[in-house]
Amino acid sequence: MATTKGQMLYRYTHLQHATRRFTESSDKGWFRSLFVHKVDARKDAHSNLLSKKETSNLYKIQFHNVKPECLEAYNSLEAEVQKRLHQDQDYPCEVVGSWNTWYGEQDQAVHLWRYRGGYPALTECLKKLNDNQEYLAFRRERAKMLISRRNQLLLEFSFWNEPLPRPGPNLYEMRTYCLKPGTMIEWGNHWARAIRYRQKNNEAVGGFFSQIGDLYVVHHLWAYESLQSRQETRNAAWLKEGWDVNVYYTVPLIRSMESRIMIPTSSSPLQ
Repeated sequence: MATTKGQMLYRYTHLQHATRRFTESSDKGWFRSLFVHKVDARKDAHSNLLSKKETSNLYKIQFHNVKPECLEAYNSLEAEVQKRLHQDQDYPCEVVGSWNTWYGEQDQAVHLWRYRGGYPALTECLKKLNDNQEYLAFRRERAKMLISRRNQLLLEFSFWNEPLPRPGPNLYEMRTYCLKPGTMIEWGNHWARAIRYRQKNNEAVGGFFSQIGDLYVVHHLWAYESLQSRQETRNAAWLKEGWDVNVYYTVPLIRSMESRIMIPTSSSPLQ
């Protein structure tokens, strides 16, 4: 019996579906294992596996979107408060760096704080600040200058440099990666090897992952002399054997990513 065009189309479509099911099944089985790096299942939180054991530092990052006409006054007010907190030994916190975003969200201030002593230090600091009438007055004045604000609590990766004060002038890039849930350990495994490719020019400042706020978020902080220096440094990484492998295996872990180029404020310890 002659085969009609309708029958041929049906068989072709059926074959396509069968092939797709086989491919998907294979992709989840032995075929995929030939190409994908697997990470052994762990029986501990990734925060315990990836953070530094020798310190109990907790970090807070703040993103403040400032009214454009208020940015200069905001920077002056924030610098004065940071100075007072640094001078007062009763507050177990210190500002690591403060910046204004140059490329990225405009009229934005970014602050990175360190709490030496972890969550107890954070709790102690917040309690003392809430009892400090001068600080509460600062917050009321600052609120008049803001459009919006958000923050995250972070831990630092064990294999990254601890962010320490440095002289300037520098530009800073914060590269923010939103990872797929469940991939933080794999990300850490790859970057523990890859970070050595990015140390020659002293550009690596710090690496952090979120604990409270938006989750499965990674922040890498880099310092460069200029945008041209940034381009040359990043291009040089591709000439090093192994860097391409890190990129190949970490890109599939990312849901979205963002780059901010930031200028340090005059009061920032990172210049």
